Amino acid sequence: RNKNPDTQIIMITAYASPDTAVEAIKRGAIDYISKPFEIRDIKKIINTVKNKLIAQANPEDFPEFELLVGNSKAISLIKESIRKIAPYDVNVLITGETGTGKEVAAREIHNLSKRKDKPFIAVNCAAIPHELLESELFGYIKGAFTGAEKNKKGLIEEAEGGTLFLDEIGELPLTLQSKLLRFLETKKFRPVGSTKEISTDVRIISATNRNLKKEIEEGRFREDLYYRLSTITLRMPSLKERKEDIPLIISHILKELNQKYNKNITRISPQFLEYVNNLELKGNIRELKNIIEKSVILSENDTLNLFEFEFESNLNSIFIDDPNKGFVLKSFPAEGVNLKKIMEEIEKTIIWYVYEKTGRNKTSSASNLGLTFREFRYRFDKYFH
Repeated sequence: RNKNPDTQIIMITAYASPDTAVEAIKRGAIDYISKPFEIRDIKKIINTVKNKLIAQANPEDFPEFELLVGNSKAISLIKESIRKIAPYDVNVLITGETGTGKEVAAREIHNLSKRKDKPFIAVNCAAIPHELLESELFGYIKGAFTGAEKNKKGLIEEAEGGTLFLDEIGELPLTLQSKLLRFLETKKFRPVGSTKEISTDVRIISATNRNLKKEIEEGRFREDLYYRLSTITLRMPSLKERKEDIPLIISHILKELNQKYNKNITRISPQFLEYVNNLELKGNIRELKNIIEKSVILSENDTLNLFEFEFESNLNSIFIDDPNKGFVLKSFPAEGVNLKKIMEEIEKTIIWYVYEKTGRNKTSSASNLGLTFREFRYRFDKYFH
């Protein structure tokens, strides 16, 4: 206790007496148990302690957090870190797997900062073609290139006084990395085609699911830019690290989907919870939301039920036995189809299948599909961002 005041103490003894029990509690033990005892009793005490600790780091202690849902130790630490760093205008780098809520964390930092009444502008560096990214970020002047018929503000200038969130910062090309570095150092930039510098007051929060230190070693990311961006680094925990938050996250997502689909689902079936808890959930909250959304659409009462088999049986099948041959149409609805929507669903299914098969490697996926990296990235972001 002298070394760590937060240590929780449970007294276990073979020499039980009222005096020792009273003494133990006086000295700070939170419970007292005598031998022999049942393991289930110990587990019950430990669960009580855990619930007490969670209650101490409960969202009620973080009333300002509207978007970051959960009571777990992992997410409570993130909330505490955000509360500490939000008031200070330091650059923050948020890391973590896909779908862990990096943009949500960035919005919370903005909402708790002195910039909360100013713009929060998010840009996905992977979703914009490299040749357009510079003009999107820094803007351009009339005549800077073909089609530039008037001056256009860049996103940095649009975020004046507020926060610019650069998602997938690891996708930023090296040429732009140097220009961004200069802006971070001077708070000044030049729109494309201009000779005049513009000063702006913007806080930069960036995010990546890549290992930027490895990217630096392989020459794809500037080390000096990395240190500028990562004054503070936050690592968002995966759902595996905070499975106890899943019921709360489901409830939070349900509120949004009830409104979207005009439903009134207020209960979660135990089977649904068990199913979700047994999933790997590599896509984290994004994948979980997808599963919930399907169940919300199919649910006909006030309970979120498991429709695992319905998903399987209601899906169309695609067989590509020989990519050089045509396809046989097994059936066709009498009322016809929306061809554009059908083609989009097929494309979406194939893209995700190959993406999973290649270990979620975009470069390999593009190669497998005969696309350039940019073409694949455009299609992937169209369906999954």
